[in-house]
Amino acid sequence: MLIQEPFDPQNQGKIDAKSTPRMRRLSEWVKAQFPGLAFEITSASSDASFRRYFRVTLADRSTRIVMDAPPEHEDCRPFLHVAELFAAAGAHVPHVYAANPEEGFLLLADLGNTSYLAALEADRAGREASERARTLYREACAALIALQGASRPGALPDYDRALLLRELRLFPEWYVGKHLGISLSAAQETTLSGVFDALLENALAQPQVFVHRDYHSRNLMLTETRNPGILDFQDAVVGPITYDLVSLLRDAYIDWEEEQELDWAIRYWEAARRAALPVRADFSEFWRDYEWMGVQRQLKVLGIFARLFYRDGKELYLQYLPRVMGYLRRASERYAELRPLPRLIDEFSGRQPAVALSF
Repeated sequence: MLIQEPFDPQNQGKIDAKSTPRMRRLSEWVKAQFPGLAFEITSASSDASFRRYFRVTLADRSTRIVMDAPPEHEDCRPFLHVAELFAAAGAHVPHVYAANPEEGFLLLADLGNTSYLAALEADRAGREASERARTLYREACAALIALQGASRPGALPDYDRALLLRELRLFPEWYVGKHLGISLSAAQETTLSGVFDALLENALAQPQVFVHRDYHSRNLMLTETRNPGILDFQDAVVGPITYDLVSLLRDAYIDWEEEQELDWAIRYWEAARRAALPVRADFSEFWRDYEWMGVQRQLKVLGIFARLFYRDGKELYLQYLPRVMGYLRRASERYAELRPLPRLIDEFSGRQPAVALSF
């Protein structure tokens, strides 16, 4: 039996399933789930963590997914807990057929191999949304509203100030320090801390609901039965209501004309109000919350993508930095409280500051 590793330009080969202790344990565990049945295992995907995913194909061509989450690096028990919560909310998440949290193995339903990102890119011409794209985003927003409507205190960890700040600090550590090679002066650190404080105050003042934390086109799957299939939800928390929407609409991997983004945001807001979710009654206030939440996420993502390259050797994420920086500049230049941030970035790059509107 062969295991094909996730694509790696440095190593495009295959390894025998028994070539490492980890692969031997995974192979034997899968075998125990299908006694007496023939099957093959191939790579399904990997992600930005230590997790890997393999597809099990049985003789009748039915398939399952095996999550390999090495317990020294990952804990798959939060995945099991969140899967149960989200399934109860009506979300299309993978059914769990078998679990061995101690070893870090899960046997899951297969939601297919076509992500929203793949479907959207195949159907796209430029940055204008097709009818298919509008349908997929409408379904993604409907699923998000269902998840948020099932929120209840204490069911998930809080997206508290400490966690939000820890994410923000990834930006000066990994993007500024490692990627740009710049050490912040005391004055620059003070400026950045002031922006961080404003972002934290806004995030914590927003209505709090279930938050997936990575609700975007790579973690949403195009399925034959019900869209979207939802993956990678193990880090879910209770946090700001705009977080997942801005993750979806200001996606690091694909972008749209701002007019289309605004249209989707308005449609979400209207549907959320009909569902009695605690969104702001005034859309302009909701949009401000959305943009500020986006800036927090974009700072975090810039830091994470830089860390994935410099610490983990995952170069492919560097190509997305300009898009994420574009989102960050566009939003932060609109608000007086956040405008020190793009000015600080201009200092790093030596750019002349652009003229910006005030809100």
